[in-house]
Order: sequence, then structure tokens, then C-alpha cells
Amino acid sequence: MNRAPASVWHRPTHFLAFGLGSGAVPFAPGTFGTLAAIPFYWLISELPLNWYMALLVVTFVWGVWLCDKASQDMGVHDHSGIVWDEFVGYWITMTAVPFSWEAALWGFVIFRVFDVFKPWPIRWADRRVAGGFGIMIDDVLAGIYAWSTMHIWFWLH
Repeated sequence: MNRAPASVWHRPTHFLAFGLGSGAVPFAPGTFGTLAAIPFYWLISELPLNWYMALLVVTFVWGVWLCDKASQDMGVHDHSGIVWDEFVGYWITMTAVPFSWEAALWGFVIFRVFDVFKPWPIRWADRRVAGGFGIMIDDVLAGIYAWSTMHIWFWLH
């Protein structure tokens, strides 16, 4: 069971790392964090692709610092409630996918599958890369796998 520290509600870095509080749910915080990323995708989906990609880079780099800071403050590497990495991973999944609720749902499902099952090299990165970069990179890789799957599916259909 996920036990979110009280600091999630008092420290801005923890609140953001916990996906605006979505990672504080007592069960399946990664799933709830990914769900919380969907409305933001809706808002950014109309950005020109180069702006969208720039936003991904900024949210990734900032996420490395954010997740590392929250993790160090709590003394726990990759606390299950830290879900900023799910936000970025989901947004990677949805890169260049026109917004529709059906696409948003499929992207959610596909991203969660890759994030939960962690095929190689995602599991390797999750176990061996430390710090904020380590927290972020497995979800970035899951996002890339899910993005590839989404685009192959769209191409075939």
C-alpha cells in the first residue's frame, strides 16, 4: 500500500513530484498519476510539434531534478507515489497523436502495460540507474515503446 508522506501537501516539490497529489492515492499511484496526466495532454495536444517536443525536454529535465529532490527529502529511492515520471512518460506516448478521448484512453492503456511489465531495457534501467534520472528514464523508455506502438497501430489502421 502506498503511504504518502504529509509533506506532499506542504512542500511544493513533493506536491509536484506526486503529480499534483495524484500519487498520494493508497493504491495504484502510477495508474492514478497517468490518469492525472491526461487533462494536461488535452491542453498541450494542440501545440505545434516542435513546441510539444520542447515541452517534453523541459518536463523531463525538470523532472530529473524534481524526482531526485523529493526522493532525497523522503530518503526513499523512487517512492511509489512519485508519479511525475508517469506524466512525462504518458506525454511521450501521445507525441504527435491528435487528441481524442479514444486515443487518450488507448495511450493510457498501452503506456501502463509497458510501465508495469517493463520489457528490456526498461526493467534493466529501472533496477540499475539511480537518482532522479533513474526515476525518470524507465518511464521515458516505456513512453517510447508505447509511442511506437501507438504510431504503428495508427499506420496500420
